Amino acid sequence: MDYVIRPLVAEDEALLWEMLYQGLSSLHKQGRPSREIVHRPDFSRYVEGWGRPGDAGFVANDKKDGSLLGAVWLRQPIHKTDAPPELALAVKPEHRRHGIGTALLTQLVRANPAQSTISLSFAAGKPVLRLYERFGFKVIEERPNGVVMRREV
Repeated sequence: MDYVIRPLVAEDEALLWEMLYQGLSSLHKQGRPSREIVHRPDFSRYVEGWGRPGDAGFVANDKKDGSLLGAVWLRQPIHKTDAPPELALAVKPEHRRHGIGTALLTQLVRANPAQSTISLSFAAGKPVLRLYERFGFKVIEERPNGVVMRREV
């Protein structure tokens, strides 16, 4: 599949809501959740008001028709200024395992070489764990509903 990767801009907030939903949908074993799940405060913080200082990321689109394939982004938590930025990565289910997530994460890491620590969470046991490990992320905390990893540069 041919795709193009470009930087995210403030006008991309709507597509980030979609990618957040795609990522959250893959965590539910009993069908797709309601789209309203993205508006819960513990999830909406990843997207709401996208484009503020420090927000950075990339989006992948199909080269032929421009359709959305995936996105990766970093965001500093608002109320935790001393905390590392949080990373979010989502690829639509039908486009997974084609190298899109790897290409997006590669682009993000290369574009942010001075970023010393990045934090991320995801459901434990997900195959994406191996992808993050290849990029130098290490598990620093295991939780009942996920894992927190960090990458020191």
